[in-house]
Amino acid sequence: MTDLVVWFDGGCPLCRREIAAMKRLDRAGRITFLDVASPETDCPLDRGALLARFHARENGVLLSGAAAFAAMWRAIPLLRPLGLAAHNRHVAVALEWLYVRFLRHRPTLQRWAGARDAKA
Repeated sequence: MTDLVVWFDGGCPLCRREIAAMKRLDRAGRITFLDVASPETDCPLDRGALLARFHARENGVLLSGAAAFAAMWRAIPLLRPLGLAAHNRHVAVALEWLYVRFLRHRPTLQRWAGARDAKA
């Protein structure tokens, strides 16, 4: 297993698109992606908690929200500079602020992505 595990909502069309993009960028296979929607997936937290926010485990540390995204970015060479910038407290706070605002719009974005998938 890799040093980075990412849990994602495989039932969410928006999440599936993003994870597909991350898998394409993760050419070295440094990330293990686990679908929380699958009953076979081992979850470190309640499934509801994992579905409510993005989670990752980096070097044994469970991260959530923007910190989890930053860990994923650090594992992907193209996005690594952004992930490293998130080590700065001010950048981390700003990213989390943006992530919380994104969560407010996530249901609408999920419906939009689902409608686009249905047309394809």
